[in-house]
Amino acid sequence: MKVTSAEIVISAVSQKQYPNDPLLPEIALAGRSNVGKSSFINKMINRKNLARTSSKPGKTQTLNFYKINDVFYFVDVPGYGYAKVSKKEREAWGKMLEEYFVERKNLKAAALIVDIRHDPTADDITMYNFFKHYELPVVVIATKLDKVAKNKRESHMRRTMKVLELEDGDVVIPFSSETAEGKEKAWKAIEHFINWKKENN
Repeated sequence: MKVTSAEIVISAVSQKQYPNDPLLPEIALAGRSNVGKSSFINKMINRKNLARTSSKPGKTQTLNFYKINDVFYFVDVPGYGYAKVSKKEREAWGKMLEEYFVERKNLKAAALIVDIRHDPTADDITMYNFFKHYELPVVVIATKLDKVAKNKRESHMRRTMKVLELEDGDVVIPFSSETAEGKEKAWKAIEHFINWKKENN
């Protein structure tokens, strides 16, 4: 997809703040804090800092809606698994995310962002199983690809798939926000769900 327009529309914490675009599909981006969700967004849309990156994990505390080409939204959700966030904050985030993932009709798929250098975390596995429980299609984006030697990438991919216990039809796309490797495959996967929305309404 050639991105000609991209803007952040709103940072929401509840349903009443969600964009009122009933015909536009949404792709949620989920992952642990500091895994590179903002860098993924920026690389995908060819912007340096539309999605702000932070050196402080856990800083994103809202659902950030980015309208792309006026045809769909990326929705960046708060990162998980950051120990210094209080229990009360984690519970509030959990309720906000569950409300969005379970009740939002515009939501058509989720991109689960993991770090290809390491095994998926327990929180990554929980998030994947949560999506499968609610029958939400998932694409796994394995970031930091440029930091893994080329002769080790295949084994890292297999390990990611094994740990997450991917179901048939789910894919892992290796991706680098530095080199743009995997960008075309990621767009093809996302476009599939955008088109799916149009065909099924």
